[in-house]
Amino acid sequence: MTAQEDGERHRAVPGPSGGDAGVDGRPAEAPDVTTPEWLASLARAGGRMAVPAVMRPPESGGRRSAVLILFGEGEHGPDVLLIQRNDGLRRHSGQPAFPGGAFESGDEGPEDCAVREAVEETGVDPLGIELLGRLPELYIRPSAFRVTPVLAWWREPSEVRAADSGEVAGVVRVPVGELADPANRIRVRHPNGSAGPAFQVRGMRVWGFTAAILDRLLVLGGWEQPWLDGQEAEPVFLPGNGPGGDGRRATRQQRGSRES
Repeated sequence: MTAQEDGERHRAVPGPSGGDAGVDGRPAEAPDVTTPEWLASLARAGGRMAVPAVMRPPESGGRRSAVLILFGEGEHGPDVLLIQRNDGLRRHSGQPAFPGGAFESGDEGPEDCAVREAVEETGVDPLGIELLGRLPELYIRPSAFRVTPVLAWWREPSEVRAADSGEVAGVVRVPVGELADPANRIRVRHPNGSAGPAFQVRGMRVWGFTAAILDRLLVLGGWEQPWLDGQEAEPVFLPGNGPGGDGRRATRQQRGSRES
């Protein structure tokens, strides 16, 4: 299903920073809604985020894609929406991730793509989403995806679930406080030998591309806390390549969860 086929159901509300600029190139008029200052500040800082050399896109090539970084306010404070991908997928099998995917023919920009994918994967109501802006384009070398992260405010939370059962095993709102807690932060060694941050939250081990973005957002948002001393990088195993598979620990309670 493309954004064009599904029409206005996949349209989110453009935010005060011109989140709909990817559609017509011009900032849209801000709606009469209030974005929390912590998130507005994060959106401003995110647009200027430094991109590590390993994540800089090449001058040409790669498949265009987008992810939706959807922040809300839950009973435990600020949170962010993540999905748990199913095992057996050709790419990113079993990994926690932001909702998102590759551009389709009806997508006019990263915002269209990110929101459409989030609707298809989680069933989120796009009318409750306020678009705030973009992070710099990033590159995932193993899959050759050029990814534009789109920041958004979950102004009116709706029920979410594993709407695309073929790709998504679970959907969960993860409190920022849990991501920032040093007890939940670890370092992992990726299958390619490099090391990076990871998070043990809500029954999931979040690592790789998603963890790298979350790690930077914790810094930009002023939430980062000192790491625990003496941590060594733990190996991450891809499905079928080692103990515990991919480290997936999603629980059934995450399926169809609604935490507002």
